[in-house]
Amino acid sequence: MVDLRAEREAAGLTQARLAELAGIAPSNLSAYESGRRAASPAMIARIRRATVRPSDRLRAHRDEVARIVERNGGRNPRVFGSVARGEDTPASDLDLLVTVPPEAAWTFVSTGRELSELLGVHVDVVSEGGLKEKHRAILDEAVPL
Repeated sequence: MVDLRAEREAAGLTQARLAELAGIAPSNLSAYESGRRAASPAMIARIRRATVRPSDRLRAHRDEVARIVERNGGRNPRVFGSVARGEDTPASDLDLLVTVPPEAAWTFVSTGRELSELLGVHVDVVSEGGLKEKHRAILDEAVPL
């Protein structure tokens, strides 16, 4: 028997947050967890996908992420934020710092959307050229993809 409650708790998510991430009604998730309603194998897979951390998704698709960044004109992709610190949860987003030459700015615009679709998590892409001195912490914690 699948213990969805234990899996949710191991992922550090509330019922409400997991339901949101999985795109299901909180009442349905509650019914699945309590055994009042049986979850189909497809629903179990959907719920489990929502408990995966962005760092795990990035690890599984690192080469594809690098190809998308490069294809759109970016160079030197680096990770910062909770993923770089090893503190991400399934509810976290993925933050990328990229060097974008001025001539690639227009082609690079769609990169965040493409990466979000690939990874199934929100991806924020920040151009290194747009950082100010007050953003020094981003540069300091950024690690290569």
